[in-house]
Amino acid sequence: MLRRRPSIRLRVVLAAALAVGIVRPLHAVPPPTGAEALARLKAGNATFVASPDAALPIDAARRAAAAAEPAPLAAVLSCSDSRVPPEVIFHAGLGDLFVVRSAGNVTDHAVLASLEYAADRLHVPLVVVMGHESCDAVKAAMDTPATETLGPNLDYLLKAIRPSVAATASTPEASRLRAAILRNVEDSVNDLANKSALLKHLWETNAVTFVGAYYELSTGRVYFSEPATPPVSAGKHGP
Repeated sequence: MLRRRPSIRLRVVLAAALAVGIVRPLHAVPPPTGAEALARLKAGNATFVASPDAALPIDAARRAAAAAEPAPLAAVLSCSDSRVPPEVIFHAGLGDLFVVRSAGNVTDHAVLASLEYAADRLHVPLVVVMGHESCDAVKAAMDTPATETLGPNLDYLLKAIRPSVAATASTPEASRLRAAILRNVEDSVNDLANKSALLKHLWETNAVTFVGAYYELSTGRVYFSEPATPPVSAGKHGP
């Protein structure tokens, strides 16, 4: 699906938790690879699909560990839609995900900076861009003429999505919205490298993996793309 276009510690809390044997030091567990992080997200989503009423893995030990030091498994950029909470969809615990949300998963400066922080400072091995079934932001970009203004902020949002809509103009009407949503995910993944020299460098040097995803509201299932592949020679170059 993806094109190859251009990656206050609370010491008292941790000490108390370690003293009673609640948690181990975070560095005792090797960080996951991008592939391992993706496999854990898939397993978490499988749990959500099969048992949507299952309690999330949240307890005092996790809370204490998360308070001591952030060590997220992955970063997820998703739409702000109230029906699409990544922590629930991936059956994740406290501290497992670094979540960034914007309507239509649009990659503005704040979104890109947040993902740069996750990848460079928190060392997440995986960045997922997740669109979803019946995305109202994409539908608004389809239905609102470019000549109509909704105010500067909404105009900015729709303008960012319109190229994905235009690219799917020849798709049959019955499936066009889904096609536009998938293309918007693809374009947002490409934006990670095209609009951020830091993320591009981390991706090209295999420090972080980029993956697109589509969440199906009706079933709870997440469909993932193949990880985006850097150019073969990219690892020889800086950002």
